[in-house]
Amino acid sequence: MELLDICNEQGIPTGETVDRDIAHRDGIIHRTAHVWVVRKRDDGYDILLQKRSMEKESFPGLYDTSSAGHIPAGAEPLQSALRELKEELGIDADGLKLSFAGTFRIQYEKKFHGKEFRDNEVTSVYVYQEPVDIEKLTLQKSEVDEVRWFDLDEVWEEIKTDRRRFCVPTDGLRILREYLGVS
Repeated sequence: MELLDICNEQGIPTGETVDRDIAHRDGIIHRTAHVWVVRKRDDGYDILLQKRSMEKESFPGLYDTSSAGHIPAGAEPLQSALRELKEELGIDADGLKLSFAGTFRIQYEKKFHGKEFRDNEVTSVYVYQEPVDIEKLTLQKSEVDEVRWFDLDEVWEEIKTDRRRFCVPTDGLRILREYLGVS
């Protein structure tokens, strides 16, 4: 059982907790933390995206945010962001190397693996801009099949019309673009 804080619309814990499976079954508001790993180029930015394992309960096999995960009950967003970055990609970052970029809501209902999935999250977004050699990352095989660098602008344009490769949240990518000063 993975307990999550039940939150209000602003992502503030109410003092109650819920099992993760029940939160997704019933669409109960909870918190997540996302980390975008970014590298600057002369003419723009690349973002590191993870290809979700085919075993994932939602969006299997699609490219997603660099690192993301649920915030356990009683934990803080930055603490969870650092933990997910380490678990999923093997990046052992100092909290001072993550920059808070903002929050956004994720709300949707879809069927995956024949089962209804209701996501209702308040997500804290962080940016990591330290050098990363993807050949040296230690991927969490149960979560991540592979990682690749993608041009930020190309992903932004593609997700507006085609969702066959990417499941990155539009609002999360918008927050990243605003943080980086990309129009």
